[in-house]
Amino acid sequence: MAEPCSPAAKCLAQSAAAGGEGPGVEMDPVEFTLRKRLPRKLPKRRNDVYVNMKTDFRAQLARCQKLLDGGGQREICVHGLGLAINRAINIALQLQASSQGALQLAANTSTVELVDDLEPEEAGLGGAEPLTHTRNNSAIHIKVYYPDPQ
Repeated sequence: MAEPCSPAAKCLAQSAAAGGEGPGVEMDPVEFTLRKRLPRKLPKRRNDVYVNMKTDFRAQLARCQKLLDGGGQREICVHGLGLAINRAINIALQLQASSQGALQLAANTSTVELVDDLEPEEAGLGGAEPLTHTRNNSAIHIKVYYPDPQ
């Protein structure tokens, strides 16, 4: 996903001031394109479900339900990042409601550091090198599980 930096954002100046790579001289930020990198890959287990906003909600819910019912899993972990946090919460609540309260939920929140690249739009910028910019994004990890029978 690429989007041009706005002059008001001064993302190039912030990147240079925050220790980003490249020259310390402020340049026109309109001449750079912001490319967002994917978050680092976390270890994927069979019971991990990474929720996103591109896949249909019902398909993600059905996948979670299938893991709990037919997949032999007593617990799954639903992960959401940024905008997908609400969707991850809704999936967990839908799973709990459809089980008539048999499922329990345990949620943890965290902050994930993401790296973006600022690439020059034109090659004729006097040898301008790509810069990097780091930002923080919220994440949620919801454990959906059947409690141990007592």
